[in-house]
Amino acid sequence: MAVEYDGTHYCGWQRLKQAPSVQETLETALGRVAAAPVQVHCSGRTDSGVHATRQIVHFDAPAPRSTKAWVYGANANLPRDIAVRWVAPVAADFHARFLALARRYRYVILNQPSRPVLERANATWCREPLNAGRMHEAAQALVGEHDFSSFRAAGCQSKSATRHVHFIEVKRYGTLVVIDIQANAFLHHMIRNIAGALVAVGRGEEGIGYLAHLLTLRDRAQGNVTAPGCGLHFVDSIYDERFELPREPLGPSMLGFLGEWSGERGLPDSPMVRYRRGLPGARHPASIDATSS
Repeated sequence: MAVEYDGTHYCGWQRLKQAPSVQETLETALGRVAAAPVQVHCSGRTDSGVHATRQIVHFDAPAPRSTKAWVYGANANLPRDIAVRWVAPVAADFHARFLALARRYRYVILNQPSRPVLERANATWCREPLNAGRMHEAAQALVGEHDFSSFRAAGCQSKSATRHVHFIEVKRYGTLVVIDIQANAFLHHMIRNIAGALVAVGRGEEGIGYLAHLLTLRDRAQGNVTAPGCGLHFVDSIYDERFELPREPLGPSMLGFLGEWSGERGLPDSPMVRYRRGLPGARHPASIDATSS
C-alpha cells in the first residue's frame, strides 16, 4: 500500500500514546474496512510535521477484500490529510521496512523575501538569498558510506551512525530551492540537520567545505540548526523489481513538473543492496543497522 499524508497535525508516523500519529489513524481506518484489528509496517518512520507522498506499508489482511475495497474503504474512513494511493498484493516474504533498498526525500525551501501563504505548511521559508550552486557543491561530501554522527539527533536510538548516501542534489527552480537526497536509510533528524547546514552554506555563513568538516568531527554539538519539518517530504521507497510495485510520479505535487518517476534512478552496487536483493553469496553488511530507518 502507498500512503500520502500531510504531517502537519501529527507527531510523525509512529504510534504514540500521548499524541496523534499517522500509523494509528491509518490502522483505525483499515480496521473498519476489515472489521478486525490491522497492524501496518512502514518503509521508514517520519518525524513530527514531515510529509509523505509515497510511504510504502504492508499488512496481513485479516479479512478478504478487493484492492478497490481497501483503497476506497480506507479513504472513506481517513481524514482529508491522509490518503491511500494504491493497494497491491505482494509475496509473503515482502517486508516494507527490511526489504527497502533505498529511501528518498526532498527538502523544499521557498526562497523569497515575503513569507509564504499557500505553501506555508509544505515548504520552509528562507528570506535571505540562497546560492544553490554552493549548497550542491558542499553537499557532495556526503555521498558514499560515512559515519553521520554530526547529523543525527541527540536522542537517535540507532545502534550505528553509518549510512550510505546514494546521491544528494541541490537545485533551484524559480523561488524553490530543493534538496533531493537518497540513501539506504536515514538517522533521526539526519536530513533536517543536513538541510540546516546547507542553508548556512547557501547564505554564505559557512564555506564549501563545511559539511565535509562536520563529517570528520562526528559530533552533533558542532553542527548547525535543525531545519523545520514542514519542508521535508518522503517521496520514494525502492524495492527489488520482483515485487512489481506500481510506479508513480515523484512528489510533492509542487515539483511534478520535474517529471521523474519512482525508482527511475539506478542503485549503487553496495553490500546492503546485494543482500536485500537476495543475490547468491551476499552477506548482511555489519555496518548497516537493520533496525533503523
